[in-house]
Amino acid sequence: MANDPTPTAVEPAAEPVPGGRACENCGKPLLGDYCYQCGQPVKGLVRHFTSIMGDFLDSVFNIDARFPHTIWPLFAKPGFLSLEYFAGRRVRYVSPVRLFFFVSIITFFVAQLVIQTGNGAFQINDDGDGSRIGRATTVAEVEKTRDEAIAKLDEAITKAGKSPGATVGLRAAQGEIRTDAANRIRDLQAAAAKGEPPPPPTPATFSFDDGGNWDPKTNPVKVGWLPGFANDWLNAQIGRARENISRMGTDSSRYKDALLGAVPSTLFLLLPLFAVMLKIAYVFKRRLYMEHLIVALHSHAFLCLDLLLVFGVIALDRVVAPNTFADGMLRLLEVVLFGWMALYLLIMQKRVYRQGWFMTLVKYCALGFCYCILLSIGIAFTALLSLVWM
Repeated sequence: MANDPTPTAVEPAAEPVPGGRACENCGKPLLGDYCYQCGQPVKGLVRHFTSIMGDFLDSVFNIDARFPHTIWPLFAKPGFLSLEYFAGRRVRYVSPVRLFFFVSIITFFVAQLVIQTGNGAFQINDDGDGSRIGRATTVAEVEKTRDEAIAKLDEAITKAGKSPGATVGLRAAQGEIRTDAANRIRDLQAAAAKGEPPPPPTPATFSFDDGGNWDPKTNPVKVGWLPGFANDWLNAQIGRARENISRMGTDSSRYKDALLGAVPSTLFLLLPLFAVMLKIAYVFKRRLYMEHLIVALHSHAFLCLDLLLVFGVIALDRVVAPNTFADGMLRLLEVVLFGWMALYLLIMQKRVYRQGWFMTLVKYCALGFCYCILLSIGIAFTALLSLVWM
């Protein structure tokens, strides 16, 4: 008789284990929160809503018992979390990526509440029909209006001094005011030389170095090596930035909120570059790139946490009456927190990479200098993009 293959019998679902739990899908005995046979989780959606919200927060932010065990070492023990991660002791701490995202988002959300710009402090226009400079009929009136507007912007820049990159848009507004004033003075002087009455009001404009006024149709920006659609997009962004600069005269907080809201994304984009810098600085340590990235995530999470405490101290300082002992102590605490940033990163670098103090200090200064340049470029781009997209 031919040896025909015998069909494989379908294994019946196992009976529930007496006194224990069984998978509702395949009937196998459960040994944990997931079935080892089919992978179905024990928990479904048919349960208390509070339990579902707890799972959601745990999945997104790892907000559970691990967070208190993570936040104190992050602030007070330089390099501890990175060394624990490398040693394989990871389950008791929040993962580096989630830790950075959570702390950075909370930090710059608080920053939006704490940092104030003083709406209307540098209002330039009396109404929506054009600037006062454009309506001036004498050179003296133009110069007076220009100087008053520049002074108000200087005051706003001083108030926004603690906002990273927040002065970029204000200084751009100053440049536009000077350009408008110069154009109006030129038109007034030309009309006076011809014996004509003052020219009609001129709108605020951006101008090129050759003196031509920017216009999206008649005199747009053109970059030769870019295709036509890219130049069209660029000019559209310039137009949006122009409108937003004018809007900042009455609502500067929108720019501040847009800038601070974009900072976490900027830091996240800089993280891989900082890890590359660590890789180059410690190339002979033969560490994997991902190890340097873990160090970068923990160091940036610490910086955000320290900034969060600084913003908390600033908010508390506003409650305390000025010229009091408590006010002085809070300002001293701000200085200590900023000083701890630099010292923490130095100690962290020494503990993680285990080099002598001299080489650690040399590499620390080199990395700090290069990263400050990189961070400045990143903040400048963030400020410009925020000016367009706020």
